[in-house]
Amino acid sequence: MRACRPASTTNPRCRELVKVIVAAVGRLKEPYLAAAEAEYVKRLRPFCTLAVTEAKDEAALLAALPANAHLYAFDERGDALSSADFAALLAHEASHGGGAPVAFAIGGADGHGDALRARAQRLLAFGRMTIAHRLVRVIVLEQIYRAFTIVRGTPYHRD
Repeated sequence: MRACRPASTTNPRCRELVKVIVAAVGRLKEPYLAAAEAEYVKRLRPFCTLAVTEAKDEAALLAALPANAHLYAFDERGDALSSADFAALLAHEASHGGGAPVAFAIGGADGHGDALRARAQRLLAFGRMTIAHRLVRVIVLEQIYRAFTIVRGTPYHRD
């Protein structure tokens, strides 16, 4: 079975691409981070329907998320997953998520508040180190790309 854009779902051999939202508090101002983001957005086109949204604050981020979105928040208190485990999570959402968008939230400089943490299905972390939230955005996109390549078996990820 091959993946098709939603407009192509009349073909029975196609399935709708999973909808992925990367929702971040703040804007990318650095040109080198914006270029890295653009590269991963381009690479992800064959794998998912991707939206990267920017919000002024956490309240605006929560308001912008679809009510049925399965939300995962990157937070220092979260579970540190391997890339393979993250790929399994994304594959599970794609096959068992009922068509709901999968949203990954990235907080601002002060992280996430209680409301977003409570709304999230799971908190995820890139370990216990502090990473600039603008850089986390690029890392999240790279890990989403890596996850899809792991699931599809394409030669990007190495164990």
